[in-house]
Amino acid sequence: MKYKRSERLVFITEYLTRRPNARVPLSTFVDKFTQAKSSISEDLRILKEVFENENIGKIVTTHGANGGVTFIPKIDYHTAVEIVKEFEEEISQSNRLLPGGYLYLSDIVGNASLMTKLADLVVTLYEDKHIDAVVTIATKGIPMAHAVATKLNVPVAVIRKDNKITEGSTVSVNYVSGSTRKIETMILAKRTLKQGSRVLVIDDFLRAGGSINGVISLMEEFEATVVGVTVLAESKDNSGKRRYKEYTSIVKVSEIDEFNETFTVEPGNCLDNFKKG
Repeated sequence: MKYKRSERLVFITEYLTRRPNARVPLSTFVDKFTQAKSSISEDLRILKEVFENENIGKIVTTHGANGGVTFIPKIDYHTAVEIVKEFEEEISQSNRLLPGGYLYLSDIVGNASLMTKLADLVVTLYEDKHIDAVVTIATKGIPMAHAVATKLNVPVAVIRKDNKITEGSTVSVNYVSGSTRKIETMILAKRTLKQGSRVLVIDDFLRAGGSINGVISLMEEFEATVVGVTVLAESKDNSGKRRYKEYTSIVKVSEIDEFNETFTVEPGNCLDNFKKG
């Protein structure tokens, strides 16, 4: 079958966008379309220009024996603002407030479409960090972690608070919970994360930061480098109590009034980081 250029562009676009951050050999398209490399390179040049102009992402080509093409998801500042605004509207509903000042987030983290949009935001923030794995704490951080890991084309390591026989050999650390001030335990299977990995930590809600400190301590046991921490929401009222300050938040929650069931939501610092870029 002889493909027109327009048909090739449709196929290549679909192929690359379904495999973000994966290097695809040029021979994949050369063989598929029975075309010279020069023709495929011109196709990619067209896609690169359109993707960048429309803020879809970047098309990166490499040459040599291991040459290929990679699609890197990326959004601009205005798109990021819209995503944060959508998330802010979702989380602002007053009936989300639970006893103890917690927020009900299960339906939000279960919203696959919204998690995908937030993942685009996060991977744009960390596009140059060369991340090897995404690390999260069971359970509410898992959907977001998987969405981000899919965009980065890296594995997910899930930290648990109880040991399971199916995990095999594990590494554990004790840490002090920032909210309860109790000593708790974090556990991660040895085979889940490679030694020396560069990791991005994802969590759902940040209060005093005890859990994040625990994760960082656990990562030290794996000789891993934490290149970033991202949370869906942070409690602005607890910001002064945290030891770890280098994190990114999508929204900030403050002025929590359990009696009147009210709280305030505003954009987190993720948009500030976009402006810096």
